[in-house]
Parts: sequence; C-alpha cells; structure tokens
Amino acid sequence: MGLADTHNPHRQRGAQVRFEWGTTGARALVAAGDVDVAVVVDVLSFTTTLTVALERGITVWPFPWKDARAAAFAAEHDAVLAVGRLEAEREGVGGVSLSPAGMARVEGVRRLVLPSPNGSTIATLLADAGTSVVAASLRNATAVARWLTEGPAGGGTVAVVAAGERWADDSLRPAVEDLWGAGAVVAALVDGGQPSLGLSPEAGVAEASFRAVRPRLGEELLGCASGRELVATGFAADVRVAGEVDVSAVVPVLVDGAFRA
Repeated sequence: MGLADTHNPHRQRGAQVRFEWGTTGARALVAAGDVDVAVVVDVLSFTTTLTVALERGITVWPFPWKDARAAAFAAEHDAVLAVGRLEAEREGVGGVSLSPAGMARVEGVRRLVLPSPNGSTIATLLADAGTSVVAASLRNATAVARWLTEGPAGGGTVAVVAAGERWADDSLRPAVEDLWGAGAVVAALVDGGQPSLGLSPEAGVAEASFRAVRPRLGEELLGCASGRELVATGFAADVRVAGEVDVSAVVPVLVDGAFRA
C-alpha cells in the first residue's frame, strides 16, 4: 500500500467508530484493512426486512441482482427467492418480498434469497473484501451495539455504512432514514458505557441526527422521501414496522454468504 493510500482521509483512520455512505464509501472505509466489523444499515427496507426474517427463524442470503442470476442462486441453495412488493401483492399471502410487514406474515419459509441493490449489495461487497458484516435497523440498533461491544468488535474498529438509495441515473441518493438508523447504532454504542470510543466527525453527525429526531421518529419516517414513496404505493405498514425502535434482540451476522441470527 502506498503512502497516499495509507493517509487517505476518507478512511477516517484514528477513529474507532466510522461512518460512510453507499458502496463507494464502504470500499473506502475497509480498504485500509483496519476495520474489525462493518455494520450495514438500510432501513427502508433491506436490513429491516432481514431482521424480521431472522426473528421468524429464516436464514437469508443477500444477493445484489434481481434477475436470472438471483433465481439460479436461490435454486442452488434450495431457497425461496423474494420478489418485488407489488408482485408479492399479486401473489397473495404467500408472496415473499422486501416488505418487512409482509415478511412478518410469511409462513413455511426457512431459506430465503433477498436481492437488494443497496443494502444487500453493500453487505456482499464488504464480505468479499474479507470484513465481518452485521446488519442493523432501527428495530435492533441497541442489540447490534451490545453485540459489537461484547463480541468481536469489543475495543476494535467499527465501520457503519448507510446504504442510501439510488437516483434514476444510478447515483447515490443519501437517504435520511439510513442516517437515523446508523446514528441509532452509534448512539447505542455511546450509551452502552463507552463514551470515549473515538467517533469520527461523520459518525458523530449520524449520532446527533438520531438523537435529534428520536422524539418524533415515527412521524418523520413517514414524512421523509423514502417513507412518502412507500406510503404513496400502499406500503405505509412497511414504514411503521421500520420505525419500531429496539423491539428486536436479533443480530444478523453474515457467515458463509448467509445472514443468521
């Protein structure tokens, strides 16, 4: 590694808890090889749906692409392939999708492939880079923070990655709900008795954002751009499920390509 790589400021070196956005940010944080655990946050809706699935005893394989490759991958792993929300609605109760409210009603599924262009893609990228990966949402932020403190990241370096969304030109759209979800994890780390963790300024902003919105989080989640988009298409229930803070003790850990509790 060259001198320029070692001192790249975008890696936030020197801070124990770091924060970035999207696939490019994820690559920047782990490129130096000094991150012990990466936390992926995609509140609406990959990591929320994933958490609900694991609450129900389902093993979940993330997959970056929703095309023929995903279908082949699901067949190879004897797993159900999640479909789009509207497609699942047409299929009725048995349809499995990225909808967390829908996932809470799923019966008879034990193995699931969950494609997502954001959270799933970032989780796969980080794992391929050799980084330990966990997934967090507002539902399980404190459980994830406790696992980080007591488990392999105790005293180590944590990279929190907000997935964000995509504009029509495929560029990153920073999504405020993911800032809040990431901030919930950072705040829980600080509140867990480690106030001298050494947050990067970026991680500190995420923490402050969550603390500021916490008293009216449900309302703000419904009113943010991603929330309004889901409400407009008939999926307000997904936003409400995503806004349930710390209702789950599940910590999704990516092991051998699949998330397990």
